[in-house]
Amino acid sequence: EVQLVESGGGLVQAGGSLRLSCAASGFSFDDYVIGWFRQAPGKEREGVSCILSSDGSTYYADSVKGRFTISSDNAKNTVYLQMNSLKPEDTAVYYCAAVDGTIAMLTSEYEYDYWGQGTQVTVSS
Repeated sequence: EVQLVESGGGLVQAGGSLRLSCAASGFSFDDYVIGWFRQAPGKEREGVSCILSSDGSTYYADSVKGRFTISSDNAKNTVYLQMNSLKPEDTAVYYCAAVDGTIAMLTSEYEYDYWGQGTQVTVSS
């Protein structure tokens, strides 16, 4: 079974940077997608970014384009989310999620089967 462990959250001032990591294990197939989602207090969970293992294709929500970068280190089975120019509205619990055995760019949380425990990101103004 796929297991995901996030790390790297914390408190940062507006304009600062953080890098989140998602250590993944247990995939049964070579092709999978890993996504980052976030949920702020009182708000619905939203998709932030995702990456395909098959060809490295990426997706970004409009709210983070140009500021966040998703990448993967296949040797370490880890996906990173580099977050720059952080804003107070980026404050949320960030989750990584995965779907095994797919080459599809999946952007809806309802399409994901496996979830990490989440890591808190707080951006102060």
